[in-house]
Amino acid sequence: MSGRGLIVAAARSGAGKTVTTLALLAALRRRGLGVRSAKAGPDYIDPAFHAAATGAPACNLDSWAMPPALLDALVTEGDNELLVIEGVMGLFDGVAGPAGRCGSTADLAARFRLPVVLVLDVGGQSQSAAAVVRGFATHDPAVHIAGVILNRVGSARHRALVADAIASLKLPSPVPVLGALPRDALLALPERHLGLIQAAEHEDLTDWFARLAELAEGHLDVEAVLARAAPLPSASGGEERMSRGLRPPGQRIALAADRAFTFVYPHVLQGWRGAGAEIVRFSPLADEAPPDGCDACWLPGGYPELHPGTLAAARRFHAGLARFAETHAVHGECGGYMVLGQGLIDAEGTRHAMTGLLSHATSFAQRKLQLGYREARLVADSPIGRAGSAVRGHEFHYATLVEPGEDMPLADLLDGQGQALGPAGGRRGRVAGSFFHAIAPA
Repeated sequence: MSGRGLIVAAARSGAGKTVTTLALLAALRRRGLGVRSAKAGPDYIDPAFHAAATGAPACNLDSWAMPPALLDALVTEGDNELLVIEGVMGLFDGVAGPAGRCGSTADLAARFRLPVVLVLDVGGQSQSAAAVVRGFATHDPAVHIAGVILNRVGSARHRALVADAIASLKLPSPVPVLGALPRDALLALPERHLGLIQAAEHEDLTDWFARLAELAEGHLDVEAVLARAAPLPSASGGEERMSRGLRPPGQRIALAADRAFTFVYPHVLQGWRGAGAEIVRFSPLADEAPPDGCDACWLPGGYPELHPGTLAAARRFHAGLARFAETHAVHGECGGYMVLGQGLIDAEGTRHAMTGLLSHATSFAQRKLQLGYREARLVADSPIGRAGSAVRGHEFHYATLVEPGEDMPLADLLDGQGQALGPAGGRRGRVAGSFFHAIAPA
């Protein structure tokens, strides 16, 4: 059977597309359908929920940060019957840039000719929702709105008012209502400062997915949603195209992995393994050092600010990482970069000693959101690329750099529009890091 795909998008952030996507995934898995999923954009957290709902690995798809060949490889890999892509923000939201490279969900819909199921939050409106549908259905001829799912519907009468108004639209092709989800505060997932509480931290996730599957079966026309999926492009040259991702920093990579270090893109690990690298996990929170026999160490982002005392007291981790860095490369992204510094000031203003392999210090007491696409032009060789090369990714953190330190910079940063942001990160000896999360070579 050839694979098919569809996109679940929304008119704006907060409309309910994540819960709607997870409800569909849970219902499809319950039916025994081979389904996998992806998340548009650089979000780390949603793909973990997708993977838990489907039992299959999920990935990110980012038209700004990923070269087209890598996007093609990620979309066409695997032999699942269905690929469900959850959108990012509003369907057409992205950054200014060349057509197809704006980071929007619409880029993916147009590139892969996949139909869009639009989630509409109709709380606080009724017939006006039809005007939204008209606008989205006619905005871009390359993007096909195949149906809508109404969210936060207050009553049967409310649903009928909205559905009748949408049905009366005169469009080149009809946009059917494929279901209506009621208001249900119990379906919301708890959040913290970087988004949802992560999937691995939920003890009742299985029960919650069961509820979502029941919700989908009771309020959505799941068969009609499935019928709107379109064939995926044929796969060709997957291994070559996956090579367009980040090269592995070593043959055997020590990867920090626990509740303080969680933000790793699945496609990055997949690309490393595809290039023949072995990934060996260890836990700084459990006071473990990088394992013997590894030739590179990667400290990913996560939530070190929630565990500063434990990390400061992890003496075996500190000493083992310092010994490792004498002969092998060490790289820290965002939270990992914070741990590589001299100190981390927690939300209450208490300073905790970190590993000191770089000379900066960071603070979570002085919070300031830094969010957006970044292009890093590397000024020296590092685990994320060669000197002179460019890597695309993003920043998303509240911590601030309160002591810049005296290390040499890792890269010159540009934002998503190509505006210079100046030098960023640090490097000393074999150690490097920055707040920048690498996604793929530019």
